[in-house]
Amino acid sequence: MTQTNNLVWIIIGGLLMSAIAMVGSVATVLQPATLERLLLPIVSLAAGSLLGGAFFHMIPKGTAALDPTLAAVWLLGGFTTFLALEQFLHWHQTHYASAQVRKPVTFLILIGDAIHNFLGGLGIASTFLIDQRAGVVAWLAAVAHEIPQELGDFGILVHGGWRPRSALTWNLLSALTFPVGAVLAYLVSQHMEVAGLVLFGAGNFIYIAASDLVPEIKAQRSFGRAVVHLGFFAMGLALTLVVAYALH
Repeated sequence: MTQTNNLVWIIIGGLLMSAIAMVGSVATVLQPATLERLLLPIVSLAAGSLLGGAFFHMIPKGTAALDPTLAAVWLLGGFTTFLALEQFLHWHQTHYASAQVRKPVTFLILIGDAIHNFLGGLGIASTFLIDQRAGVVAWLAAVAHEIPQELGDFGILVHGGWRPRSALTWNLLSALTFPVGAVLAYLVSQHMEVAGLVLFGAGNFIYIAASDLVPEIKAQRSFGRAVVHLGFFAMGLALTLVVAYALH
């Protein structure tokens, strides 16, 4: 695949990822209880997909080109960056039912989401540039995560006083930083090795899954729902593992 084709696919993938922000409109027609029942299985699938994408695809590709210690630095750097985002921006994924949200916090949600999308674009596009098949898997894993996140962000914005149309518009604008990060990764790849950015993105995936998504799915008092959520989590892992063996 030529460099020009790579850039075209990166831009298309970035714009499609941004378009997922419009999924928040679903929250306007569903009852909160119904939305929560749909969200948590998707969150569980997303958690497994993110971890599988990181461990079965991104980390093997990233570490193949770097010294092990340097690879670990990039990986933990990605993890720590998202920890810092949550500490300083009070940004939480998939919390649709957050109570007593104040409007100033909604701006922090948008800022955190924009930074998150920018970094995600860097990591996923870098993975695509090293191995197109692994990049597609990473993109799909991110999609599984973006759907519940965008639903949650939209709910928080509306709950915080935004009109639904404005919430959708600004959610979309914050999502457009994904293709910006993706194109930047392409430009950087013309001058330097991008394996570190792949591992940085993998660290992002691990943090999101372990810190934000897994606590959501494990805090269930119903045994039946807990089993369902565990099943969806395992499905996410299994799908990415099967794809890894199929591609190999």
